[in-house]
Formats: sequence, C-alpha cells, structure tokens
Amino acid sequence: MHNQTKKQTKKKVITSKLTFLILLAISLLTISGFTYAAEDLGMSALKLTTNPDGSQEYSITLQILIFMTALSFIPAAVIMMTSFTRIIVIMAILRQAMGLQQSPSNQVIVGLTLFMTLFIMTPVYNEINARAIQPYLQEQLTSIEAIDKAKVPLRAFMLEQTRIKDLDTLASMAGIEAVDQPTDLPMTVIIPAFVISELKTAFQIGFMLFIPFLIIDLVVASILMAMGMMMLSPMIVSLPFKLMLFVLVDGWNLVIGTIANSYGMGAG
Repeated sequence: MHNQTKKQTKKKVITSKLTFLILLAISLLTISGFTYAAEDLGMSALKLTTNPDGSQEYSITLQILIFMTALSFIPAAVIMMTSFTRIIVIMAILRQAMGLQQSPSNQVIVGLTLFMTLFIMTPVYNEINARAIQPYLQEQLTSIEAIDKAKVPLRAFMLEQTRIKDLDTLASMAGIEAVDQPTDLPMTVIIPAFVISELKTAFQIGFMLFIPFLIIDLVVASILMAMGMMMLSPMIVSLPFKLMLFVLVDGWNLVIGTIANSYGMGAG
C-alpha cells in the first residue's frame, strides 16, 4: 500500500509538470504570434497621420483605444463638468433639513439628479452635437478638430457658472500670470474652479432651504420644553409639520424650479 501511494504521488507530480510545460509552450507560441503580427503590421494601426491639408488625424485603431479609455472617465466627467454636483448636494441638504434619513432613498435622489442634469445640459449637448459630433460623423472634421470644437460649448457653460475669484485662485496656483480672456485658460484650471463654484452655490441654496425647517424645529423644541415634555424628541414631533409645510408650498416644484433658474433655464 505504501509503494502504491508513492507511485500515485509520482504520477500526479509528473502530470502537473507536463501540464505546466504544455501551458508554458502555448503561452510562448501565443506571445510569439502576437509579436510577429505586430511586426507585420509595423505598428501602423497606432500612429498619428498628417493629412494633405496639414491637419492631423489619429488612426481608427487608436481612436477606438482612446474612446474605450475615455469610457472610464465618463462618470467623473458627468459629476465634475455638469450640473450634477450642485443638484446632488442640494438634494442631500434638503433631505437632512427635513429630518428624513432614508426617504427619498439614495437611488431616487441620484436618479432625479441625473435626469435634471440631462435636462439642464441638453442645450449644451445640442450645441456640441451640431458643432462637433455631426461634422465628425460626416467626415467633415478630424477627431482632433472635433474634440477642440466640442470643448467650446462645455467650456462656455462652465465659465458662465464659475466665479472669477475661483478662476484667479486656480490660475495663480498653476503659475499662470495673466490671460486676455477666461477662455484662454486650460481645462485643468477651469474644471476645478467650476467645481468649487458649484459647491459654494449649492451650499448657499441649501442654506436657504434649511432655514424654514430649522425654525420649525426651534418652535417645536421651545413648546415641548415649556410644557415640560423634555423626554419627547422634538425631531419626531416636528417632522409631520415640516412635511406638511413642504407639501403645502409645493416644495419639489419650488426646489426644482430654483435649481433650473440658477442655471438660467427660466430666463426669457
């Protein structure tokens, strides 16, 4: 029995070694095949070509690679370069002011914020589509020219909502002394300045929304203390009154209208 066990162990070791050698050989053949294929292509699929008119264009393979890489940055772009940040902060402050911990849920708040962002950013997207996407699809622009054209409406939207003080602060930190126009600033300066301005505006609107609910909490707490009912939580008693006030004044309509007006959607 002992000899038989040793033989089985040796067979397993030999089998595992053979399996490892076969996998190693397959891997080497695969790598060599890719190497020969790359040599045959001469890396022509990954290059920047110059057109007869002097413009430059990325190869199709490189464009696909850039697009697939950019997909990972889309969530950050949606959050940092659109109205998403302001809306989500206002909604979070509003829920906190009302004393509701889980209602509306995070999914509802994020969903409403996303669709409000689409609503507010639709004019910007339409301009980008008309100036960059459609000409690129019709082969009237190269990919580099389309990207440059697409930056213009988005940069104009961000600069319209960005404070000059925030731009000056970020520009000085970047070592930029002076520019003729804010549009001459790089996107690496405009984007963080835009985010800072959005956060400040969101907190300002959130503060104005917080005040009425805070007054209700103070009144309820004072009444309960005067009645000697200090063991009863004022938050529980004030919650129905805050909900009633919010419903009576059509709070969601006012909040959404305020957010849209802050971006000039109601102008004209």
